[in-house]
Amino acid sequence: MADESKKWVLMVTAQTPTNIAVIKYWGKRDETLILPINDSISVTLDPEHLCTTTTVAVSPSFESDRMWLNGKEISLSGGRYQNCLREIRSRASDVHDEGKGVHIEKKDWEKLHLHIASYNNFPTAAGLASSAAGFACLVFALAKLMNVKEDQGKLSAIARQGSGSACRSLFGGFVKWIMGKGDNGSDSLAVQLVDEKHWDELVIIIAVVSSRQKETSSTSGMRESVETSLLLKHRAKEIVPKRIIQMEEAIKNHDFSSFANLTCADSNQFHAVCLDTSPPIFYMNNTSHRIISCVEKWNHSEETPQVAYTFDAGPNAVLIARNRKVASLLLQRMLFYFPPTPETDLNNFILGDKSILQDAGIKEMKDIDALSSPPEIKDNANVPKYRGEVSYFICTRPGRGPVELADASQALLNPETGLPK
Repeated sequence: MADESKKWVLMVTAQTPTNIAVIKYWGKRDETLILPINDSISVTLDPEHLCTTTTVAVSPSFESDRMWLNGKEISLSGGRYQNCLREIRSRASDVHDEGKGVHIEKKDWEKLHLHIASYNNFPTAAGLASSAAGFACLVFALAKLMNVKEDQGKLSAIARQGSGSACRSLFGGFVKWIMGKGDNGSDSLAVQLVDEKHWDELVIIIAVVSSRQKETSSTSGMRESVETSLLLKHRAKEIVPKRIIQMEEAIKNHDFSSFANLTCADSNQFHAVCLDTSPPIFYMNNTSHRIISCVEKWNHSEETPQVAYTFDAGPNAVLIARNRKVASLLLQRMLFYFPPTPETDLNNFILGDKSILQDAGIKEMKDIDALSSPPEIKDNANVPKYRGEVSYFICTRPGRGPVELADASQALLNPETGLPK
């Protein structure tokens, strides 16, 4: 190891996307290793709009492992963090940084302490898979810092031990989490089905109905479903294996009609499982149901589905439009039914790719008030509007996997002290 008196700090910063499942993961066969009862498929979201940025640092001057999430220090004593740290440390290699005169041998990593700072640019624990992006970013950044030689698939099996869905955030595009058969979890990992360029005409609009932390966490919800829901057992054994095959085909062939039907059906069945759980779990709310109704009416009025909807363990809607033109029509409908409150700043109401707002012909608030009712509405006289029920929208698209950020200004830790900036 380098001379400890120099009190050097070695850092890596990485950025990792979140992902949204189109065939859902719900239920574990092993709680500790986080092994699922079925395969799942997700789409990775563009990290420009939804991502976690994590800086990891090592120094002989650090007295303990410490972590800050969104500016607040949190405990690393939990089993999930400890599992990830242990697995990564055991795979560390020698690290040589000639510029800083730092030479860390493999055996030194067990003695050295880490500082970790992580920031989500979207709400934590509100059903937008923040833990997936968070643990994927942690594992990816630590692997870079410690010169871990494993490939992304092997790293995904480590990230899985932090948060199941995290394994799918190690890749861009569409990703499959293979449930695996082994008891040790070595074959339960993620594989990329196609990259983000394969189906790049898709546009994704997220309606953030609530950014509050959910009442029933995914972890406890899953446990209760596994213990009490007969529908979950049927789903995992009979339904999902067929849907996985059909979904892979739909993605490969750009078959949006099949993709939309499968995505909506699987989301609805996941929430049916939650209702079939004892006591029942309610992740969606009235606004969620109204969004489903809006999309279903539109899809049924067209010859083929225009939009797919999916909801994770929360009330927020993830709406996938077949192309950009459809996305602008979708945004018009969403703004017609769920306009912002009068005092809302439009710039803070539509986040992400704001150019879709222009495509929809919306430049200012009065343009929203001037929107006419969608053509599928027969009775124009009694069209209800739900002003203020959607907090904001995020416009995004399928995106790439994790990357290391070379720009030192993007680091979340001070390069001299290793403490948050």
